[in-house]
Amino acid sequence: MQRSKIVVERLQGLPVKDQHVELVERKGLGHPDYIIDAACECASIALSKYYLENFGQILHHNLDKGLLVGGHSETWFGGGVVEEPIDIIIAGRATTRVSTASGDVEVPYMMLVEKAVKEFIRENFRFLDPEEHVRINVKVRMGSTDLRRTVDSSGDVPRANDTSYGVGYAPLTPLEKLVYEVERRINSRSFKGRVPESGEDCKVMGLRIDKKYTITVADSILAPLTPDPGHYEAVKEEIREEVLRVVDEVLKDERYESVEVYVNAADRPAEGIYYLTVTGTSAESGDDGNTGRGNRANGLITPNRQMSLEATAGKNVRAHVGKLYNLVARRIAERIYEETGKADEVYVRMLSQIGRPINQPLIISIQYISLDNIDERSFAYEAAEIAKEQIKEIKEIERLVLEQKIMLF
Repeated sequence: MQRSKIVVERLQGLPVKDQHVELVERKGLGHPDYIIDAACECASIALSKYYLENFGQILHHNLDKGLLVGGHSETWFGGGVVEEPIDIIIAGRATTRVSTASGDVEVPYMMLVEKAVKEFIRENFRFLDPEEHVRINVKVRMGSTDLRRTVDSSGDVPRANDTSYGVGYAPLTPLEKLVYEVERRINSRSFKGRVPESGEDCKVMGLRIDKKYTITVADSILAPLTPDPGHYEAVKEEIREEVLRVVDEVLKDERYESVEVYVNAADRPAEGIYYLTVTGTSAESGDDGNTGRGNRANGLITPNRQMSLEATAGKNVRAHVGKLYNLVARRIAERIYEETGKADEVYVRMLSQIGRPINQPLIISIQYISLDNIDERSFAYEAAEIAKEQIKEIKEIERLVLEQKIMLF
């Protein structure tokens, strides 16, 4: 039986929270990159459930090559019109036909994908109509024979369909928590109930210089609900005040000097420039999206951290390590940090090898920063044991993804 090599090493340097400059970004629910990530993931889940129900296992597919081409709209205070719809293109490979004892069975993949994407839009957007404002184009082809045989091979443990790696870390810094929670709050049902003019396309950029924080929010204000510039400015102030409430909650135990909050910083009222949308997303006119360009597997974009550039969205959760290992690495890092209580930061990198069982990665690299003197051998043993335990439970990730109970982006 193949064994995974586990290497535990101590890193020198300061934890990110103690570094002088830190940057964090989150692209929210209505951002074009988030929309196309979600569309690809919904398509993958729909196919996966169909495969399970009809053939007993998730068959080979990989739908992580999505593209959102923005439409065109005209807006004015009190209204607007979408003149050209948004194009959502789902591209990739899938098992489109299955040979059975009674003959070939065609998989209705186009119908499954279109239905899943439209349901996502209906459930998450108040003003974006999937029938009127969106065109869905499914560019899915049959996967190669060798990959189908690798992924669909019999056995309790699937084999990796790629040589790739995943990365996870723990804990989140105060700025990381703040950026994440700001977007979630602005896009919460409670806030939209109070401030319905706030659109779903909310991007948050966080900057910390020593103990001074700067939060920049771009939020797509809904033109039909905003009658004039004065109303627009009032909505911006509501958003700003909500951000400051989140600051008070997240940073209540932190020593910080100041927090500056900017909302829609590109506005130029004297020139008539405002961030207005008809549907609540810049995808209607101002921006495009591409799978994998948005949030990493923990919901953030963190240039101060180790990261994998793999897109988690749309990948086959049964065998695609580009998805699985990012999720498992994060779980291992969180458990090591929480259960040992000895490290200031933990990083985990997991490398697969195509054709190798997914529960036997080629290597699990565990790195940590500790500002205290600790028993390094004892820590290494504890960390390795946690990694072994977590990798044994890797198939549990499949259920959590299909039930949408785990964060992907």
